[in-house]
Amino acid sequence: MLLKDAVVLVTGANRGIGAQFVAQLKERGARKIYAASRNASSVDVDGVHPIQLDVTDPSQVQAAADAAGDVQVLINNAGISTGTSVVSGDVGDIRREMDTNFYGPLLTTQAFAPILKANGGGAILNVVSALSWFTMPGAGAYAASKAAAWSLTDSARLELADQGTHVVGVYMGLVDTDMAAGVQAPKISPAALAAAGLDAIESGLDEVLADDWAKFVKSGLAHGPAQRYEQLFSALAGN
Repeated sequence: MLLKDAVVLVTGANRGIGAQFVAQLKERGARKIYAASRNASSVDVDGVHPIQLDVTDPSQVQAAADAAGDVQVLINNAGISTGTSVVSGDVGDIRREMDTNFYGPLLTTQAFAPILKANGGGAILNVVSALSWFTMPGAGAYAASKAAAWSLTDSARLELADQGTHVVGVYMGLVDTDMAAGVQAPKISPAALAAAGLDAIESGLDEVLADDWAKFVKSGLAHGPAQRYEQLFSALAGN
């Protein structure tokens, strides 16, 4: 579908990748943009509609759906990373990651799917991660939540096909945002990532491998765990 004249809701829209989605949707001529954030006052962009939305709060998700019944495209971008181990980490932090990165897009998908159907089908774009396909020490909770988001994306695509809703998954390595500020490694820009996702909506792609790291990680999924992680850690070490 074309984004010109479309009505779009973006979660986590106040900064980083979300802010780039908003900016580029404006450039592509979207008719209305709902910029959703836990703090609606943090969104200060001319011509957009700030909306209060904590994706972990079912009542706020339903309120957003009630207020934005004209939405044709849902962009699930909100996410967190706590750097928590699944073995020794605090279970509360692990639940926070699952609540935001998996249950968040699950709740918004369930709330907006009937709206998308009523408005002609539309599209859902989920910002996932190459960490849905591998993990590493200190990223266990995040990787688990993104693996669940990968499965959610595929399931939603299959379940919503009959109503004409196009579901896109966007996968990448590091993005140059606050979340990855402490990591010294190649990073894709938020602008490039947002552009890749929006291009996929307009071209009909189901899956976007937005950088070389995402392509490399997915290419190794056919290998057994030992070989796969040997290759991954060798690449991370620069070998």
